[in-house]
Amino acid sequence: MSFFDKIFGGKENNPEHQSFWKKIESEEDLAKAIEASHHHKIAIFKHSTRCFISKTVLKNFEKEIDSLDNKLDLYFLDLLEYRSISNKISEDFGIRHESPQLIVIEDGKVINSASHEDISASQIS
Repeated sequence: MSFFDKIFGGKENNPEHQSFWKKIESEEDLAKAIEASHHHKIAIFKHSTRCFISKTVLKNFEKEIDSLDNKLDLYFLDLLEYRSISNKISEDFGIRHESPQLIVIEDGKVINSASHEDISASQIS
């Protein structure tokens, strides 16, 4: 592991390696996520891959989420790579863009939104 990986997190902190994340990389992926919310709650984690705070919050959230029993699809959005999708979420749901941000959606509507240190698995319940 390199010096920078130790400071900023290497691949073991990469959400792509967590089995529970579903990636949002297109408007079609977002539409599928919203459709899924009509069957059960979903949560979208908007993450800035260059932000230390976002990486820390993500890491803490992943630890918490492992103990959750709820039926829930967790979606991950790299907002630097897919900024237009992040903007679409803000516009479509009328919520302010923040990073990191956890958005919980049920029946196509936002039922909870949190950012920074307020993000926790308790937002999902």
